[in-house]
Amino acid sequence: MKKIASFTIDHIKLLPGLYVSRKDYAGSEVITTFDIRMTKPNGEPVMNTAEMHTIEHLAATYLRNHPEYASRTIYFGPMGCRTGFYLLLAGDYESKDIVPLMTEMFTFIRDFRGDVPGASAKDCGNYLDMNLPMANYLADKYLREVLTDITEERLIYPE
Repeated sequence: MKKIASFTIDHIKLLPGLYVSRKDYAGSEVITTFDIRMTKPNGEPVMNTAEMHTIEHLAATYLRNHPEYASRTIYFGPMGCRTGFYLLLAGDYESKDIVPLMTEMFTFIRDFRGDVPGASAKDCGNYLDMNLPMANYLADKYLREVLTDITEERLIYPE
């Protein structure tokens, strides 16, 4: 079988960053998939499911309520390796195009207090697996270490 695109990225060289993973077409519409890499693959601990689940709920809620991006948001969800998330947007984008959006979203997650949206037995299939303080911490870390003054090496996959 042919290797899928995400398995061709050199994960040894990959830094936490914001990358275009791929671009696909749905009819004539471009769908851009972003790799929101929050931890260094194979170089630092992966995120636990509770904080990833919390980030997923908060980010999806934020994106689907965003005045500009709500109608463009196709999907936001975790990577199986637990080093980051995928964001699919309708439209032809580059990583630098959504740095302001990601900065807003991770600021929202960093500063969020209270009940996590959708964290109830009625709304979620695993609502008890949440960790808001760690989600706040990881959002702050990503803002400080990646998004603030982001460099080209964190916007384009390594060769």
